[in-house]
Amino acid sequence: MKKIVIEILILLLVSSFIIFFQFNRVPKKLSWDEVEFARLALNLENKPYTPYSQLATGHSTLYFYIILGSIKLFGLNNFALRFPSALFGVLNISLFYLIARLVFAKIKYSPRQLVHFAFFPLLLSFILISSRWYFNFARFSFEATFLVFLELSSIYFFLKFILLSFWKVKRVQNRSSILLVFSALFSGLAFLSYYPGRIFFLLPFVFLIFYSQKHLLKRNLVLFFVTFLLIVLPLILYLSSHKDLRIQEQLFLTDKKLTLADKATYIGLNSIKLGYMFTHLGDLNGRHNYPGKALFNPVLGAFFLFGLLVTILNLKNFYNQFFFAFFILSLIPAIFTYPVENPNSLRTFTSVVSSVFFVGNGLTYLLQSEQKSKNLILGVFIFLLGLFFLSSLYDLRTYFLYQKAVFSKAFELNGSIQRILNLKLWEKTGEL
Repeated sequence: MKKIVIEILILLLVSSFIIFFQFNRVPKKLSWDEVEFARLALNLENKPYTPYSQLATGHSTLYFYIILGSIKLFGLNNFALRFPSALFGVLNISLFYLIARLVFAKIKYSPRQLVHFAFFPLLLSFILISSRWYFNFARFSFEATFLVFLELSSIYFFLKFILLSFWKVKRVQNRSSILLVFSALFSGLAFLSYYPGRIFFLLPFVFLIFYSQKHLLKRNLVLFFVTFLLIVLPLILYLSSHKDLRIQEQLFLTDKKLTLADKATYIGLNSIKLGYMFTHLGDLNGRHNYPGKALFNPVLGAFFLFGLLVTILNLKNFYNQFFFAFFILSLIPAIFTYPVENPNSLRTFTSVVSSVFFVGNGLTYLLQSEQKSKNLILGVFIFLLGLFFLSSLYDLRTYFLYQKAVFSKAFELNGSIQRILNLKLWEKTGEL
């Protein structure tokens, strides 16, 4: 337990340094989206709870109440606007670490284990936090890291539930039921967050169907679904009488002008674009990515592909099934948007979690060996540690040296959020 606490503290320190280093200076300016987010959050003040707002092209409001709370705490300034995203960006790394501790102790491809895999959760957590794709979105006010926090929380409680649910001790089974309730709760909150979170609940729900004990299946499904429904009901009731404009605008499946052949073509084109973005041609939006650069550097990209292959070839393993399904589910929202929007590293942001799982899966396969030479395996492990360290430095260098320069155009607005909002108010009313 002491080791876990120490490693979590180390991760909190490292992730805080990476995310808050030159915070509000890189990027220095604000985007129009951030200004609209601030306006939406301020519009919620002193009003009865509303689950959805038509402002900023339409959003469910959960995250914006958190932004409002940050503004109340720190004042109306750029730091307060961006702090929630950064905070969840830091917390996610510790959650990922706890999940990795559960998972990689259970994945075995060989009876011999020549490297102590207790080090893996810490290593993979460092890989995640130093991935440019990950920490970029934690440094301005978008909702992506909050959604990852909710999904990781749900996954952690669900995996703990699976581990405990097969115990025959009644006290342990009662505890597992509480874990399932928490998983459903966070699945519901993910539904109330950024749009890709609307389908996340399918992941624990479907695996609950296949991995519950038969005599407990009905009880587990009712427990999960009732908890989930109670959380999402306000938004569901709102959307039953109001249109969600953003989804209608982006989802080509609802476009009546397109033929079935057109839609099939779009799905194929999107699948190719999204497949290429990890290792070849990435997002072109300067806020999301260094335009066109692959989301993973060559080292991470190679291990991502290798680990994905290992995962697919060993789908009998529960954790391989789970994270492969999570990966596909994370890509679906972008697959069904218009091809001009892709590749999109924001809508697919939650796939970074399963992608790092694949990296770890590839490492696990390499370092579980039938070879008798322990020194050889240890030598390979040390070499790989050095390689990943250089990989992290490469991503940090790319961000703070090259992507930093792109931000001057990708983020359009100079000055503080308070000044920009006052100017917008003056433009509308003539009064400051």
